[in-house]
Amino acid sequence: MASVRLDQFLEPLSSSGNDSRIILNVGGTRFETQRTTLKKLPATRLSKLTAQLSHYDPILNEYFFDRHPGVFSQILNYYRTGRLHYPTNVCGPLFEDELNYWGIQREEVEPCRWMTYTTHRSIQETLQVLDSLDLDTVRSTHEDTIKKYDWENDPCVISTDQLPVRKRLISIIWQLFEEPRSSIMAKMIAVISIFFIILSIALFVLRTLPAFEIAKYDVITVYTNNNLTERIIVHNSQQHEIISGFDNLEWICNSWFVFEITLRFLVAPSKRAFCTSIVNWIDFLGTFFFFSTYMIDDFFRFDGYNAALDFLSTIRVARMFKLCNLHLGLKVIVTSMPYSSSVLSLLIFFFFLAITIAGSIMYYVERLSHSPDNQIMSIVEGIWLTISTISTLVFGDIVPKPLPGMIFGAIITIVGVL
Repeated sequence: MASVRLDQFLEPLSSSGNDSRIILNVGGTRFETQRTTLKKLPATRLSKLTAQLSHYDPILNEYFFDRHPGVFSQILNYYRTGRLHYPTNVCGPLFEDELNYWGIQREEVEPCRWMTYTTHRSIQETLQVLDSLDLDTVRSTHEDTIKKYDWENDPCVISTDQLPVRKRLISIIWQLFEEPRSSIMAKMIAVISIFFIILSIALFVLRTLPAFEIAKYDVITVYTNNNLTERIIVHNSQQHEIISGFDNLEWICNSWFVFEITLRFLVAPSKRAFCTSIVNWIDFLGTFFFFSTYMIDDFFRFDGYNAALDFLSTIRVARMFKLCNLHLGLKVIVTSMPYSSSVLSLLIFFFFLAITIAGSIMYYVERLSHSPDNQIMSIVEGIWLTISTISTLVFGDIVPKPLPGMIFGAIITIVGVL
């Protein structure tokens, strides 16, 4: 709104205060409007203006408010037109403070500007989450360490503001393992931890290759028709043995994991938070299944096929999540996943809704065609065909044979690509 600057003094208000025009000086900019205009929005600050208020200057015949004049122009326009717009030249928190001062609800902002106005709220929430991750924190301060371990009431800390030797050693070890950027030694420990994690996963993957497997053969006796016996060498596929180098390297890796998780548990500020951490549970279970597998194989002389134990050992691959604590970018990605869960769940819901509807239509299209070559005998098979088509995999194990099914399959393919 264009402000009206007055160069001359106005006559004072009459004692009754019923003059139709009123002068508002906001931050040095004067606005002139009708008193009836301000009465349109009751229970707001401007609707209650009287000559007895401290804001009123009887000499200049105006009300002075030391507020933002640019925001007030939009607020005054709201009184005149009933539409509240968000000025793009001010930030969201400033505009919100001005609305609170003038007694206007923020929900009155027009829909065309509502998303722009509320953007600062999501940004502030994101910044608070990032601040909680301590991405910029290289090393915890002395006060932060005392607060984290709840040592404020320690007599030594109260008297000398210094930690005892044992507690100081605990805090140093904790920083070495939990703050990889705090010192050169912490960086070296982080590199060692990353090396053993990658080596353990690489060994777990490579040991499944036939090139590293020692084949075992059994000698069996076969009786022929002439009551003759013949010894035949048969490959035993139920027993697997890997070259010893893999076992030695895995023992070294898991020894480091045991040492690391034990030491981290002993120096953890909160044992409860440590035990409830998913990453720590992955680390513990991966190490536990490794040692339990060797105990069953070596101590109990289990010579059968241990595919079930190998399957449980796949949790060792999940140790990659430990890298999130050592790399800032991965930590941000993992933290952002819970905040995107609502959008992701909505996407998954619509995906399953689409494949269910398309699979059902595909089944009935094939059924109504009465083709002897029909391969879709149930809605489940139609859903499977829809999933493979929308995901653009198209295995080809089930295909529509009649022309209507082909046309509908082509439509699904186009939708999947789009």
